[in-house]
Amino acid sequence: MKYLFTYILCSVLMAAFAQQDTARYIGKTLSNIDYHHGQLTPVAGVHNIQVFRANREHPEWVGGMNWTYNHQPMLCYWNNTFYLHFLSNPVGEHIAPGATWLLSSKDGYNWSEPVSLFPAYRIPDGFKKKEDTAVARNIDAVMHQRMGFYVAKNNKLLALGYYGIALYPKDDPNDGNGIGRVVREIKPDGSLGPIYFIRYNHDFNEKNTSYPFYKKSKDKVFVAACDELLSQPLQMQQWVEEADKNDPLIPLKKELKAFSYYHLSNGNVIGFWKNALTSMSADGGKTWLYSLLRAPGFVNSNAKIWGQKTADGKYITVYNPSEFRWPLALSVSDDGLKYKNLLLVNGEITSMRYGGNYKSYGPQYVRGIQEMNGNPPGNTAWVSYSVNKEDMWVAKIPVPVKSTVDKEADDQFSLLKDGEALNSWNIYSPLWAPVSIVKENGQKYLSLKDFDPFDYAKAERIVPEAGKVKIEFSITPKQAANGRLDIEMQDAKNTPCLRISFDAEGNILTKAGYRNKTLSKYEAGKKYDFVIELNTETRLYTVSINGSRPNNNIIFAPIHKVHHISFRTGGVRRFPDADTPTDQNYDLPHAGEKDKEAVYNISYFKYSKLL
Repeated sequence: MKYLFTYILCSVLMAAFAQQDTARYIGKTLSNIDYHHGQLTPVAGVHNIQVFRANREHPEWVGGMNWTYNHQPMLCYWNNTFYLHFLSNPVGEHIAPGATWLLSSKDGYNWSEPVSLFPAYRIPDGFKKKEDTAVARNIDAVMHQRMGFYVAKNNKLLALGYYGIALYPKDDPNDGNGIGRVVREIKPDGSLGPIYFIRYNHDFNEKNTSYPFYKKSKDKVFVAACDELLSQPLQMQQWVEEADKNDPLIPLKKELKAFSYYHLSNGNVIGFWKNALTSMSADGGKTWLYSLLRAPGFVNSNAKIWGQKTADGKYITVYNPSEFRWPLALSVSDDGLKYKNLLLVNGEITSMRYGGNYKSYGPQYVRGIQEMNGNPPGNTAWVSYSVNKEDMWVAKIPVPVKSTVDKEADDQFSLLKDGEALNSWNIYSPLWAPVSIVKENGQKYLSLKDFDPFDYAKAERIVPEAGKVKIEFSITPKQAANGRLDIEMQDAKNTPCLRISFDAEGNILTKAGYRNKTLSKYEAGKKYDFVIELNTETRLYTVSINGSRPNNNIIFAPIHKVHHISFRTGGVRRFPDADTPTDQNYDLPHAGEKDKEAVYNISYFKYSKLL
């Protein structure tokens, strides 16, 4: 009886401790995997920007780089510049050769072409892993790194990578039997210093590797920066998956992946790993207060989860809240422990143009800017992620995080300040389908361009929720024989109730149940002013074009309230879904080719509630 009482008491105390000190999701919202957006309400003002688009057929369009497996971006902000690096293989994951490429940007929107950061590295012939019969013959290493950058106290920016060994397609480069971790400096002018090894795995050393050990550098400030990095337990914890399993620099030696962390206001550290594993440290990562557990309430599979403190003193986690790699979502906490909501960052999945080993659909492997690695200007949080393990993206997230707005819209783009015209808009902007403000003949427009056969441009305006609304906007299409533009009114779960379309045959349509109803013809270069009035209770709406008599219609799907209006240069996407086969082993036809450009310019957008 005594032992039973002791057991119950310990259980109660442990439960109480976990309730107080473990990061957890206490909200009620869950994602619906049947939709790429998970039916999650968008974060207001998020800008999703593609920074690299893979292209095997036309490497001249991608800085000479034609590899199509691209993944695991890392991000920092230093010297008024964003730096992003990602690992790459020609076709599939862990299939050599591997390399790491570097991009940079001054504003987060316009990015450089990729340059080689860590090139392919030859494995010594005859190398064998313990307990494996495969032998290296004329093969290169693959890159794999869970840590990307480190800004030292002496203001040296270090870029890091890891050369792992995969001797066959399903071999694990992160089994502790790799070559080692490399480091090089990124200098203030963007040039790169020499490559050094900063840490070896057990079979390698200065004598059998191609780059010198960092201690051989004559730059004492660089050496001091490396020494400082090696003294940081939280930085070393990021190396656990790739380093020797008994490396004394790694504080917590377990089968853990993709560590991220942030500090609470009391100095304690919250750590997250894949599968939403979590723990807390009171001594800067040297030790952890309790065994890792799945953060209660968090839904996350074998994908990364990112956590950080934001400029308003709150905290966010960004991750895939499902067993799949979509959607990309965000949760907010007031104290860094209790996360209370679940909102959408990116719910788009473009076509996977190139098949390959272990390529997963969706926006995934998110990483933001670590605490010591810079603070971009403005009240924003920036994260990087890959889509389909193929293309690189960043997201700019306004802080404080909001999903609703109070002010009605009156966006006259020519009257809005440069650099601020898109602040109230959510944008999804691929490199070949950019969303931007353009100036033509003295007039400024919100412009959606599209020459991407596989993706589209999208701009959304979140508005005060209401069931009786009036929206007004203008569209000037630059063509009438190609392209497509859909305008939709949607609720907070992204359910559209009506759709107006400019099709590729010069027609303006509205969706009427199964069919489309023609409202008007349109011409290239002509401006079309729309007035739409909607009553979600009666399910009726009217459309007037260029002052015409209002056309009466019935919405094709019921909603209670309008939450946002979407402008999109393509149709609805539903592939992949939860039953799509895991691995795509084929390439899409003409995967690297451009489409004929379509352009739609919006000069104003107005929204008001109706009584």
